[in-house]
Amino acid sequence: MIDKRTASPAEAVADVSDGATVMIGGFGEAGSPIELIHALIDQGATDLTVVNNNTGSGEVGLAALIKAGRVSKMICSYPRTANSTVFPELYRSGRTALELVPQGTLAERIRAGGAGIPAFYTATSVGTPLEEGKERRTFHDRDYVLELGLTADFALIKCRVADRHGNLLYNKTARNFSAVMATAARTTVVQTKEVVEPGALDPEAIVTPGIFVHRIVTVPDPAHESVLVAEGGSYP
Repeated sequence: MIDKRTASPAEAVADVSDGATVMIGGFGEAGSPIELIHALIDQGATDLTVVNNNTGSGEVGLAALIKAGRVSKMICSYPRTANSTVFPELYRSGRTALELVPQGTLAERIRAGGAGIPAFYTATSVGTPLEEGKERRTFHDRDYVLELGLTADFALIKCRVADRHGNLLYNKTARNFSAVMATAARTTVVQTKEVVEPGALDPEAIVTPGIFVHRIVTVPDPAHESVLVAEGGSYP
């Protein structure tokens, strides 16, 4: 089987092109692949559509990517949280577009995309502004709105441990959207704290099978977003 290890975060994201759709794992800080995001900033790709639960914190990680002017559109559930100081200003000025998606719907759109399901119906946004422009149908006397599955050119995710074939385990809630994003992207790039030999992971415990993973880069001491924000850090 293929050894999917890559030498560095820079090498792992080198072929992300202008205009790409990129899913980025993370639930706030938990599971955010900061080193891969910073490598993407250094790489220079622009006009990106980014799918994430939120829009980052402070001026590091995803927020730094947005601040650098590389993101033309965000697809997310929480565009403004306690430390999201970058995106709101760019959105209000019209420099970054927003597609707001309820969190459960976002997870299901990604899961559907990864499963090859083009669309599904949900009652979540019925009667709200998020319904505008979407098809509505009635099933069993209840109204539902059609939502499209989401896929991406790349997924950047973070795990706790991987083997060199790309089988992954996550650290508790750091799993968040990462497992479904891995299935929905044409190329899945993973930063991991540790790489082990094939057979070292219990096959019954593996969350993401290696078939969904294309590149692995080891980051033994990953940065923590909350620490960087508390220190007033920014990138670059």
